[in-house]
Amino acid sequence: MVVTGSGSDRSSQLLKGVLDMCLLAVIAEEPSYGYEMVRKLMDRGLDLVSEGTIYPALSRMQRNGLIESYLVASAEGPARKYYRLKDTGATALDEWSDAWRRLSNGVEHVLGGESE
Repeated sequence: MVVTGSGSDRSSQLLKGVLDMCLLAVIAEEPSYGYEMVRKLMDRGLDLVSEGTIYPALSRMQRNGLIESYLVASAEGPARKYYRLKDTGATALDEWSDAWRRLSNGVEHVLGGESE
């Protein structure tokens, strides 16, 4: 068997699959702006996340009606764009979280060689 790509590449691909869910979870805690979300995700171990990674996801989720944005004046410069969850986003987060728990539990059993 030939394995290609670095561990970082594989981690990046895995992250793409769950980034929307992670962003919704951060926003569900409190409305946040982009850099703040990156910092929160990095503090929790998602060190592959950058502003360049999250803004396309935030735009897509806003187009899909999961989140909305609003501007807040900042003493340190221009107004910041904050994002907050809409009801549809809260519902999506609940559904995705349940699906993630089932999937990750199954993967853990497979990796551990266990049956459920």
